Amino acid sequence: MRISAVALILLVLCNSIFAGEGMWLPILLQSMNESEMQSMGMKIKAEDIYSVNKGSLKDAIVQFGGGCTAEIISSKGLLLTNHHCGYGYIQSYSSVEHNYIKYGYWAINEKKEWRCNGLTVTMIVRMEDVTLPMLEGVLPTMSESERKIKVDQNLIKVKSSISKASYEDVMIRPFYNGNQYFAFVTVTYKDIRFVGKPPESIGDFGANTDNLEWPRHTGDFSLYRIYAGKDNLPAEYSEDNIPYTPKYFLPISLDGVEEGDFTILLGFPGRTNEYLTKEGVRQIANIQNPVRIALRDKVLKILDKYMRNNEKTKIQYASKYAGSANVWKKWKGESQGIKNKNALEKKDQWDKLFQERVNNNETFKPYRNIIGDLEAYYTQLQPMTLAKEYYAEGFQRNTDLYAAYSRIKKLADTYEGRGNDLFVSGRNEMKKNAVAYFKDVDINIEKEVLSGLIELVVKGVEPEVRFPYLIQQLKTYNNNYSEYVNDLYNKSCFATPDSLVVLSELEFVPWITRVKADPVWNLYEELNYFLVYGIQNQAGPIEDAITALRRKHMEALIKVFPEKKFYPDANSTLRVSYGKIEGYSPKDGVKYNAKTYLDGVMEKYIPGDYEFDVEPKLIKLYKEKDYGVYGENGKMSLAFISSSHTTGGSSGSPAIDAHGNLIGLNFDRNWEGMMSDINYDVTLCRNIMVDARYILFIIDKFAGAGQLIQEMKLVHPKEMSKGKRKRG
Repeated sequence: MRISAVALILLVLCNSIFAGEGMWLPILLQSMNESEMQSMGMKIKAEDIYSVNKGSLKDAIVQFGGGCTAEIISSKGLLLTNHHCGYGYIQSYSSVEHNYIKYGYWAINEKKEWRCNGLTVTMIVRMEDVTLPMLEGVLPTMSESERKIKVDQNLIKVKSSISKASYEDVMIRPFYNGNQYFAFVTVTYKDIRFVGKPPESIGDFGANTDNLEWPRHTGDFSLYRIYAGKDNLPAEYSEDNIPYTPKYFLPISLDGVEEGDFTILLGFPGRTNEYLTKEGVRQIANIQNPVRIALRDKVLKILDKYMRNNEKTKIQYASKYAGSANVWKKWKGESQGIKNKNALEKKDQWDKLFQERVNNNETFKPYRNIIGDLEAYYTQLQPMTLAKEYYAEGFQRNTDLYAAYSRIKKLADTYEGRGNDLFVSGRNEMKKNAVAYFKDVDINIEKEVLSGLIELVVKGVEPEVRFPYLIQQLKTYNNNYSEYVNDLYNKSCFATPDSLVVLSELEFVPWITRVKADPVWNLYEELNYFLVYGIQNQAGPIEDAITALRRKHMEALIKVFPEKKFYPDANSTLRVSYGKIEGYSPKDGVKYNAKTYLDGVMEKYIPGDYEFDVEPKLIKLYKEKDYGVYGENGKMSLAFISSSHTTGGSSGSPAIDAHGNLIGLNFDRNWEGMMSDINYDVTLCRNIMVDARYILFIIDKFAGAGQLIQEMKLVHPKEMSKGKRKRG
């Protein structure tokens, strides 16, 4: 029987949800994923991953600082996460005299564990589907703004109706572009202390050169501890607090991994957009990302120039550089992956297949114009999208001057909203913290960064969306960007600790008078006005239309393709992804294995190089093959990859074996698979993990912190499953 071209496309596309693709809600695993996971090799049940009746894997997983994931690995609340996730806290304790970033740190006992001001971890107690009450009274005829008002009203009622303890909180998040809602009952601990990390030459080995690359040889991990009150409940920092006793913690496997092994990841992935139409993907790849990449490239080159030549500068900008470089390379890989894997063509096929189905079924008549309307709106939005990216990258995301302005703006708003007493309190706090605000800021570097960015912005945006105030200011400086920026800093009372102290001694009336005369205040106030009234007024209605259409499109996809399982896009809520340990072939003639070893560190070793230097003790351990119980056939396994679906926020997620034990620590994705936020492809997309045994080896044999190993539960699940005697 002849198969039509359309039928062939359908066969390919409807099977394009690969086994293991997706970031799934733990509460739905039993109904949607358990059978597939077990067919791939999982030995546990969905209830062992998510349960409200007993301790389960989800009870060991926490959202770390709002941007990463961590896991509990001992009965005393010991946390494992990435080296880069806690970079800022480690940086805050470092100086040229005590460079813990470079040399590492290990607390010899609990009294030597450092307080991390502002760091929190959040655990999920339970989840509930609250779609019906959240959408009560929401009508199809409503405008997007009317719908939002109604949903917000429902949100207040639903949150108040959910049963919770006094120390718990409730957050409600939309899924499937607002077609479904889930409530998460959470508990947040606020006393988190730093326990230890390896030196930078291990925790960030390869630095920017190896970032998002495979093969990888980075021991990207660090340890923290959760502290609680005497009742084991959340408490503000106190010396009387005690280590938290978890409901569940992860045992650690000493058996390692092999190609083909099943693995699970649990974490809090940030944002994905898997169900965009072709035009939505094109705007990201061809409009937004090139602007982001170009401006970040400028910033990173300037920072790198100074960081290579000055240890103090390297400490100051370590966290900022690492975060900026990571997302810069992510954007580059994403655009490249979209191009290399023909993602636009695939999205076009999906759009056409969707259109054919809705055209041929009268039931789907309300969905017939979605694809065309989305394309038209995206086209209208393009100039404003481009301009907003330029202004965000040029004036907000990459310069400390924006942080300085934001502090002042917040204080001014405080007075106008809540009166003089709160203003005085905030002003005094600002004076007290003036030096701390600028601890990690070099004014000369900041000037060079901002002047370079302004030049790129002015030359990049179209004339009709240029910032008039900036253009006028530059004319008075004959378009000399450096002179303009120098004057901004020199004349501003926001930009140095000394001037901020002087400002903070004024009462509100002279304070606000001085503030409103400040060139930095005027620059950002004018920019905000321009962004709101010059750009967003035009962009807002179009963005609302796109939001409504994408919600309708998601609803339609689920109905039009009933044979396909759809996972919700990531939105920083707890998710489960799964796959297998497997290598990949990025191009013709190249095949990458799934594992790397300590041998690779020695092969890359460049004495004295800040990216590829190696500690003498690690070299000695390597030469003597002194790996203890953590080695594997005379070698030290270091990292491995799997086909589990991850994104930003998955950093620090535990890699868990088929039996429910920790086998690794997720810290990155591969360059060739960076388009997985938009277009996952099982042949290329890989997540990168530190082998748990390498982590234990560094803690025990390298650092001599065996007291931490004693807290952990080390197991041999593969041997146990074969009926062998447990070791270790």
